[in-house]
Amino acid sequence: MKIWNKNICLTSPTSIMIIILLFLCVTVLANVWPKEVVIKEVKVDEEKPWIPTKEDIAYQDSMYNIIQNTQIDVIDIKEDIVLILERLDYEDGTWDSIRYVKGGAIDKHRNK
Repeated sequence: MKIWNKNICLTSPTSIMIIILLFLCVTVLANVWPKEVVIKEVKVDEEKPWIPTKEDIAYQDSMYNIIQNTQIDVIDIKEDIVLILERLDYEDGTWDSIRYVKGGAIDKHRNK
């Protein structure tokens, strides 16, 4: 057999290995590929509403308490941030964590 100006021998070990490899790949794909798609319909009973049990109500109450506590914590953190920012900002537009005042406690401590 002559393809692309090159002789290919079908009985050579390389050709036989390629043929076997292709056969195995096709066999594996044929076994893995789904033959048909199965769609299962789930019936929903629309006449019966969900009635929560005592455990469901207790779980929902605990989740509500956690949410309320988290909201209170967030409000407290926001108030603390506002207080910190007010402490850092000065009327003249400058800001610092500690304001140096000439002749103040820091200056008196340095001159000793």
